[in-house]
Amino acid sequence: MQTDGVFATVRTTDLTNWLAVELQSTRFKDYCPNGLQVSGSAEIRRIVSGVTASEALIHEAIARRANAILVHHGWFWKNEDPRVVGIRRTRLALLLKHDINLLAYHLPLDAHPRWGNNAQLAQVIGLAPAMTADGPVCVGDNDLIWVGSAPGLNTLGQLATRIEERLARVPLVIGDPDKPIGRVAWCTGAAQGMLQQAIDAGADAFITGEVSEPTVHLARESGVGFISAGHHATERYGVKALGEAVQRRFGVPVEFVDIDNPA
Repeated sequence: MQTDGVFATVRTTDLTNWLAVELQSTRFKDYCPNGLQVSGSAEIRRIVSGVTASEALIHEAIARRANAILVHHGWFWKNEDPRVVGIRRTRLALLLKHDINLLAYHLPLDAHPRWGNNAQLAQVIGLAPAMTADGPVCVGDNDLIWVGSAPGLNTLGQLATRIEERLARVPLVIGDPDKPIGRVAWCTGAAQGMLQQAIDAGADAFITGEVSEPTVHLARESGVGFISAGHHATERYGVKALGEAVQRRFGVPVEFVDIDNPA
């Protein structure tokens, strides 16, 4: 790291090495590569962070003269068409033309106990994770489901109202609004397929980002309240917190840019 005026710059290798250690990215069996996905400048002077590496976010990074982008949803997902055509070509061409690094962390960012999506969503909504001496109580695949309570909230309807207020989005709620809630489970993003695991963990309510047709029936028939609060809306906070941690550690400016997405 070296100082460049009032700000600092950081070597790309130093940043990626630090993130790999802090996020323990190698321990996850993920659907995409975690870490540096597209190589740009060897020295990073400014970073733009965001949820997804969309073309719109790339243009924002270019406008802000950033030479690194830090996201939760990167590229090169399993089972995608690997050809560099169409949208993929356009996005890659923009990064390469402007020498911009793309860094992406998927499951490692979901799971991180401080900067992760689940940890940050709990802070935003006011959930209290159950804790052990080793940290938060987590269950399910890759320990991605967090379990805890919602202090001061007694019913599913009250929880849904809190989510609407804090996320500025009306959630989809399956279940009786008057249903009492004690044990709450949550996993951001597209974790509707983990509802059974939340049920097995004794949850009275489960919060995630998306919903699918079978999820509704499972929620109704199990009696467990289900809240779909939006994939993007539940995952805005982890990458923002991670960017702030990077800025504190290395002194390089990091700006979070929220490209709105109704999904």
